[in-house]
Amino acid sequence: MKKRFGLDIDGTVTCPTSFISYINKDFNKKFSFDEITQYDLSRLLKITPEQFLNWLRNKEKEIYTNAPLAKKVKETLAHWEQDHELYYISARGSHLHEVTEEWFTKMLLPYDHIELIGKHNKIETIKHHDIDIFFEDKHDNACNIAEECKIPVLLMDTPYNRDPIPKQVIRVKNWTEARKWVEKWL
Repeated sequence: MKKRFGLDIDGTVTCPTSFISYINKDFNKKFSFDEITQYDLSRLLKITPEQFLNWLRNKEKEIYTNAPLAKKVKETLAHWEQDHELYYISARGSHLHEVTEEWFTKMLLPYDHIELIGKHNKIETIKHHDIDIFFEDKHDNACNIAEECKIPVLLMDTPYNRDPIPKQVIRVKNWTEARKWVEKWL
């Protein structure tokens, strides 16, 4: 039976280390991935959220254009594309739609739908598209989606999302582990 998979893009489909080299260069830091233990990078950088947002607005096209794929995501999505629908729901702003579609084309990633909602709260969009399972890297998003939408949410493990999770959220180390979990779920 065909399922509709919902997928976050940044830190989930893209490698979660994508931002680090930009942050290190622009803020004269030497952070390793393991040091990024919170999602809110403004706190880590000791700047205001507004200052971080301004930096991101200036860099986002470059970052998103050059973002590397997470390991094994391409093979996993190509496998699922055969029998399921792939809906990408991202907090990126809609002004980045062209950059995002160009990146998907360049990376040869399959998709049925891409929606850039410009906010982290994805619940309304997930319900609207009748998503059956979701893939996320942001801890509070994963927990809220699982509880509100009553669907399994696979949380891609990163140093910034290691708080406790409810049972509807499944922590996976990588896309190979995600694929195995999904095969059992199906």
